[in-house]
Amino acid sequence: MDLSRVHKELRECNKDVEVSGIHIALKSDSLTHLVGTIPGPLGTPYEGGTFKIDIILTDGYPFEPPKMKFVTKVWHPNISSQSGAICLDILKDQWSPALTLKTALLSIQALLSAPEPGDPQDAVVAQQYLKEYPTFVSTARYWTEAFAKESSLGVAEKVQRLVEMGFPEDLVRSALEAAGGDENLALEKLCTA
Repeated sequence: MDLSRVHKELRECNKDVEVSGIHIALKSDSLTHLVGTIPGPLGTPYEGGTFKIDIILTDGYPFEPPKMKFVTKVWHPNISSQSGAICLDILKDQWSPALTLKTALLSIQALLSAPEPGDPQDAVVAQQYLKEYPTFVSTARYWTEAFAKESSLGVAEKVQRLVEMGFPEDLVRSALEAAGGDENLALEKLCTA
């Protein structure tokens, strides 16, 4: 892997984050595991959301594509609602060493604006997109609100909502604390405990 290129790409991507909204950070001490964030495109059900994408660089990068998947849950025909896997040609056979991590994230952002239901990653979402478009839009908007936006609720409101779901208050409080106040992460912890 060309580490100097990765360093350069990170600097280039992050220097105009105020304009593009696209950011890449280290996930660990290694340059091989990164996390990217993209804003939801304007005029789409994803508008106002911030979407996190897990990025793993293989030894063959930049001659092999980065492995990318959504960490943030998203309702989209070309993104698995279960695993976050992304169906996008440049992340597979159309990758070129001329592309960068930022261009890959921009392509994913463009995919949010222009779904390809004929080549789905999630068949259920694709069917809904094709046959019940208004339902698709409202579901995608709901998922954006639930998973891609910072909650403006205070701790008491978050505790109340999770307790109303049937979880004991002491477990709710410790899960919220462990998740840094992120209600969705706390809910995941509670469901897997």
